[in-house]
Amino acid sequence: MMKRLTYVLLCLITGICTAVAQNTRVTGSVISADDGEPIIGASVMAKGTAVGTITNLDGQFELNVPSSAKVLVVSYVGMITQEATVQPSLRIVLQSSMQNLDEVVVTALGISRDKKTLGYSVQQVGGDEINIAKTDNFVTGLNGKVSGLQIKNTTNFGGSTNVVIRGASSLTQNNQALFVVDGIPIDNSNTNNAGQLQGRSGYDYGNTAADINPNDIESISVLKGAAATALYGSRAASGVILITTKKGKASPTKKPVVKLSSNVTLSSIDTQTMPDYQKEYGAGYGPYYGASENGFFDTVDIDGDGTPDLLVPYYEDASRGGRLDGTPVYQWDSFVPSSPNYGKKTPYSPSLHGPNDFFETGVSFTNSIDVSGGADVSTYRFAYTNMDQKGTIPNSILKRNNASFTGTYDLLKNLKITSTANYTNTYTKGRPSTGYKNNIVSLFRQWYQANIDVKTMEDLYKATKTNATWNRKDWNNSSPAYWDNAYWVRYENYEEDKRERLIGYAKLDWEITDFLNVMGRYSVDTYHYLQEERKAEGSIAGEFGVGRPNVTSGYARLERSFIETNADLLLNFHRKLGNDFDLTALAGLNIRRSTLDQVYTSTNNGLAVPGVYALSNSVDAMLPPEERFERVGINGIFGSVSAGYKNMLYLEGTLRKDQASTLPAEENSYYYPSLTGSFIFSSLLKQDWLSFGKLRLNFAEVGNSAPALKVRDSYSNIAPISGNSLVTVPDTKNNPYLKPERQRAYEAGLEANFLKNRVGFDVALYTNQTFDQLVPISVSYVTGYTSKWINAGEIANKGVEVSLFGTPVKQKDFSWDVKLNWAANRNKVVSLYTDEAGNEVTNLQLGSLQGGVTINARKGEPYGVISGTDYVYDKASGAKVLDAKGRYIPSPENNRVLGNVNPEWTAGLNNTFTYKNLSLGFLIDMQKGGSVFSLDMYYGLATGLYKESVGANDLGNPKRDPIVWADADDHSKGYASNSGGTIYPGVQADGTPNTVRVDESDYHADGYQAKPNAAFVYDASFVKLREVSITYNIPRPFLAKTRCLSAASLSLVGSNLWIIHKNLPYADPEASQSSGNIQGWQSGVLPSARNFGFTLNIQF
Repeated sequence: MMKRLTYVLLCLITGICTAVAQNTRVTGSVISADDGEPIIGASVMAKGTAVGTITNLDGQFELNVPSSAKVLVVSYVGMITQEATVQPSLRIVLQSSMQNLDEVVVTALGISRDKKTLGYSVQQVGGDEINIAKTDNFVTGLNGKVSGLQIKNTTNFGGSTNVVIRGASSLTQNNQALFVVDGIPIDNSNTNNAGQLQGRSGYDYGNTAADINPNDIESISVLKGAAATALYGSRAASGVILITTKKGKASPTKKPVVKLSSNVTLSSIDTQTMPDYQKEYGAGYGPYYGASENGFFDTVDIDGDGTPDLLVPYYEDASRGGRLDGTPVYQWDSFVPSSPNYGKKTPYSPSLHGPNDFFETGVSFTNSIDVSGGADVSTYRFAYTNMDQKGTIPNSILKRNNASFTGTYDLLKNLKITSTANYTNTYTKGRPSTGYKNNIVSLFRQWYQANIDVKTMEDLYKATKTNATWNRKDWNNSSPAYWDNAYWVRYENYEEDKRERLIGYAKLDWEITDFLNVMGRYSVDTYHYLQEERKAEGSIAGEFGVGRPNVTSGYARLERSFIETNADLLLNFHRKLGNDFDLTALAGLNIRRSTLDQVYTSTNNGLAVPGVYALSNSVDAMLPPEERFERVGINGIFGSVSAGYKNMLYLEGTLRKDQASTLPAEENSYYYPSLTGSFIFSSLLKQDWLSFGKLRLNFAEVGNSAPALKVRDSYSNIAPISGNSLVTVPDTKNNPYLKPERQRAYEAGLEANFLKNRVGFDVALYTNQTFDQLVPISVSYVTGYTSKWINAGEIANKGVEVSLFGTPVKQKDFSWDVKLNWAANRNKVVSLYTDEAGNEVTNLQLGSLQGGVTINARKGEPYGVISGTDYVYDKASGAKVLDAKGRYIPSPENNRVLGNVNPEWTAGLNNTFTYKNLSLGFLIDMQKGGSVFSLDMYYGLATGLYKESVGANDLGNPKRDPIVWADADDHSKGYASNSGGTIYPGVQADGTPNTVRVDESDYHADGYQAKPNAAFVYDASFVKLREVSITYNIPRPFLAKTRCLSAASLSLVGSNLWIIHKNLPYADPEASQSSGNIQGWQSGVLPSARNFGFTLNIQF
C-alpha cells in the first residue's frame, strides 16, 4: 500500500522538477550511525573558507576544495559535527546527539541560554508538535504538552482559550499568561462584555493571540515561575508563553529552500456532547391546556366544522406534553402559508430530524508556502498561509491570511541588522451567540419540543426568508413567543468581524568584542478590529446595543484600535574567568507605550427601514456611544548577573525597576528581584548510569500593574436632555494611592537523565503568595459611588509539576518515545478586605449566573468556588430530605459551597512510535477534579427533553403515566400497581424513608423545580484522546528520482477524537462561555467537534 501511495505522489510532482548536476574534485557520502541511511541536506564546508555544499538526496556530495583547505567540516541538526581530512573520496558517519536540541532554550527577553545553567523551570515545545492538528488557534496545540499549563478551550466557533500557568493568582485582574513573540510582548485580550461572561447575551470573539500563524512557530518556551519571568517585572505574575518564530538560514549552495504544505480537515459534532433526547412525549409543560381529554392540547375549531380541533401548545418551550402516538393534530407549520402542511392536521409523532441534524460537516483548508535561504552576509524567510474554514453551525465562516518576512544582513563583520514583519487579516462571519438568551444551542439543550423537526424549520425559512418560528404566540399570531426560527437566527441575526494586525521589529546586534555585545530593538504590535452585530426586524424582542434595551431589530458596531511599541536596549557580557569560572551579565532598558481606542455604538429603538444595517437607519436618535480610550506608559530598567563554577555550580540574580503611568505619579516605581541557583551534581558523581543531574532553587518577586484609568476620577457621558449634553461620575471611585499587585514566589527543582539520556525527569515544587490585590469594594451610597478601588487581599498557590521522558525501545528500524506531563496545584484565598465599618469581608462575588448560582473568591477556599443552594440533609442519617410533594428541599442559604473550578491535577501522555519511514503518535489529555455548574441540566431535566424523563419507574410502568392510588379515598394504602411517577431517594422531614411519588407528567418533576443547585454541579474530570497522527515520510531513494525534492510526507491527523471518560452529561467538561476569571459553568455551549484531516508536506 505504501509503495503504491509513494508512486502516486511521485507521479504528481515529478513533472515540475529538473535535474541538477555539479562537477567535483572531492566526492563523498554522509550517513547516519543510527540507521545507516544517507543524510539529506548535511552541510559540508571547507574549513577556513566560504566554500561549501550540502548532501543530495542520496546523501552524497561533490565539492571543489581550494588547495589551501585541508579539512572538511560536516554538520547536521541533531548530529555531532565531525571534521575529516580532505581526500578524493570520503565516507562520513555522523552520530546523533540526543541532548543537542535540548541544551539551549529561549528564556525571558528572547535570550537563548544553556538549559543546564538555569535555576528555574522552563519547558520548551517544538513548533512541529504544536502544529500537528491544524486549528484556528495555535494555543490548543499546547494541550497536555506542558506540565502546570492549564488550557481551557471553549467550543465556540473561533472562540477564546483560557491559558493559566500554576493557578489563578489575581482576584480581579488578568490571570492569563503573557504572550511574547521573538521578544515582543503582544496583546491577547478579547472584547467579550461582562454580560457575555455571565451568560446574559453576546458573542465570544476569541483571543487576539490566535492571530499568530502556527506555521511560523519554531518553538514555544513556557516560563512558569516568577524567577523565570522576573525580567518582565510588572507583567510577569501569570507566567509567559514565549514564542520563537522560524528564521532563514544560510545555505552552502546559496539556493532557497521551498516548503509547501496543504491540509484539509473535516469536522463533525461529537454526539457525546449533545443531549440524549427522549422521543415519546411532545410539547407542553404538563396537562394544563384547553378542554382536551388529558389536558395536553389546546382545543379550537380551526376547520369551522363546529367541532374543536386539537392544537399543539406550540407557544410553550418544553416537552412535558402528550404522548407522541400519531394522533392527528394541528402543529405550528399548519399555520404557515408556505408550508406543505398549511391548513392540515398531521400525525403527532417524534421529529425525523432532531437538533443533531441542525449541525453541518465543517471543513477547513490550510495552505502555506515557505521560502528561505541566505548567503554569506544575509538570510531571509518569506511565508504565506491561507486558512478557509466553515464551521459545524450553519453560516459560520472564518478566513485568515498570514504573511511574514524575516531578514538579516551583516552590515559589518560584527554588526548585524534583523527585521521581521508579520501581517494577519482575519474575517469571521456567524459566530454563535452565547449564554441563555436566544442562543440556539440553549434552545436545543433547555427549551425544546421533541416533536419539532429542524428540517421543517430550515425549509420554511429558506422558502419565505421570514421568521417562520415553531414557537409562535398563537395559531393566528405568528410572532415568536420565546424563540426565533433557528435558521432565521443564523442567516439574519448574524455578526461579522474583521481584524488586521501587524507585528514586527527592527533589531541591531553589535558584537563589540568576543565577550561583549549590544542589542537595540524597536518593536510594534498594532491592530484594527471591527465588529458588527445585526438583529433583523421580526425577531423576538431582546437586549441589544448601547444600554441593552429590548428591541426587535437593530444594528451595533464596535471599533477597536490598539498599538503597543517597545524600545529595548540590552548590553550582554559573557566571559570565562580562568579555567573554573565564567561570568554572564546583562543590563538593559525597556520603554513601553500602548494606546487603546474603542467605540461601541448602535441604533436606538430599532431599524427605521428593515434590512438596512447602518447607524443612520436608527428609529430614534442614538444614545451616547460607550467609549474607551487608554494610554499606558511603562519605563523599565533591568539587569542580571550569573556566575558559574566549573560548569557545575551556577548563581544568578536579576533586578527590574518599572515606572508606570497607571500608578500615582508620586509613587509609580517598583522593584522586582530574583535569585536563582543550580547545582549539577552529576559532574561530581561520575556514574555511567547517570547522564545528567541538577538541583535548582529560586526566589523572586514580580508584579501585576494596575490597569489604566484607576487612579484619577473621570466623567461618563449620559443621554442628553433637551439637546443638552450631560456627563456623570461613574459608579466606581478611583484611588490615587493604588499600588501594583505583587507576587512572592519560591521554587525547588530536580532534573535527571539516565542511561545515556534514554530516560529522564524534571520535578518542580513551588509556592507563591500574591498580595496587595486590586479590588473594587462596596461603599455607602451616600458617597455618590457604589464601589472604590483599593489594594487588599491575598491568594496563595502551591504545587508540584512532573515531566518525564523515555525511549523504552530504540532499534535500527523501530523506536518508541514517551513523554508524560503531570501537575497538581492547590489554590487558596488567604484574605480579602475589611469594609468601611471595619468588618472583615470573607466573600467576593466574581460572577452571578442564571439559576441563582455565583462564582466567588471566598476566604479559606480555592479561588473560584461555585455557590448556591444545597440539599438539606437529615442530621441522623445524612440522607437528603424531601418535602411532602416528594421533591428535594433546598437549603435556606443560597451561598453554600458546591464545588470549585480548579482541577486536582492535570496530565498529558504522549506516545510516538516510529518504524522506518512510518510514525504513529497519539496524545491522551487528562484532568482529575474541578467542578462545573450546568444550566443546561438545570432546565433541560425540568422541561422533559432528556431520556431521564422517560422509561419505567420502580413498578415497571412508564414514569409519565398518571399517579394512581390503590384507594382513591385512602392514600395510606399506597399506590396502585399500575401507577406512574417517580420516588426520589431520601427521607421525609421526620426521618422516615420517602415514599411520595412525583408526578412526571409536568415540569415540576425534575430539574430546577425539584432539586437544588447542588444537583447540577458536576465533576469536571475527563480523559481525552486529544491528538492522533500517522505520518509517512517518502523514502529517500524515491525522492532522488524526482531530482528536486529533498523531503516529502503525508500525514493523517485527528484531534478531539474521543472523550474516553467524563462525568458531565451531554457536554464537554472543558467547554465554557469565554476566557477570563468566570469559569466553571455552562449554558448552551456548542458541542465539541471531532476533527479528521490529512496534510501533505513537500520540500524542494
